[in-house]
Amino acid sequence: MKQAEFDGKGSCIRWTETPGADPARVYVHGLGSVSAVYHAHIAARPELAGRRSLFVDLPGHGISDRPREFGYTLEDHADALAAVLDTAGLAGAELVAHSMGGAVAVVVAHRRPELVSRLVLTEANLDAFPPPTAGSSGIAAHDEDEFVDHGYAATLEKVGPLWAATMRLADPRALHRTAVGLRRGSDPVMRTILERLTIDRLYLQGELSGQLPGAEGLEAAGVRVVTVPGAGHNVMFDNPDAFVAAVAGRK
Repeated sequence: MKQAEFDGKGSCIRWTETPGADPARVYVHGLGSVSAVYHAHIAARPELAGRRSLFVDLPGHGISDRPREFGYTLEDHADALAAVLDTAGLAGAELVAHSMGGAVAVVVAHRRPELVSRLVLTEANLDAFPPPTAGSSGIAAHDEDEFVDHGYAATLEKVGPLWAATMRLADPRALHRTAVGLRRGSDPVMRTILERLTIDRLYLQGELSGQLPGAEGLEAAGVRVVTVPGAGHNVMFDNPDAFVAAVAGRK
């Protein structure tokens, strides 16, 4: 396990990694999740073997620290992720990021472009104020203290055992602030940033999630949008073969 300070007060973001060649692949989880749980089985596949792989838990999640005074905005998470890349001595890394983690990865590529050579985004949040059905919307609908005292436990019951298995490893206050920050979005908003970037960009949408809004605009800006058959939001679990092929398919 490795770590990097991210808030100037001694709090650390942590990750595990496997050795290999550069450019490294850095795996980033979604809201209430853990990177190794969602991506270790992907990185272990023969098609992806031989590359240095980092599994990062964002602040407030998994094995990373959860300082009470931290803001947990998208920019805060992006700066913490950049601290990982700096400490690991990485430049031009590939960020393989899911859901909320995809929004964080986009912001990193915007704020620290020298750190990122490629984005592989799986159902990443691109717009502010998603529909009420989004997981972040339900969490952010609570007042922060009310969520910590009551809403967190209710949310664990509501989301089901699989998501709850990793969400219970997240600090409830950090989870709420992260959800609020995700709903607020970045400035400029993530979709605008993604369309303006010039690096290799791949967006994976699960077929069962429906058509990606604004896909035509993304493709016009050079983002490759791939619909993964038989998959919902968690493409890496629902269709791992297609997910691995997409990650490995850089030309």
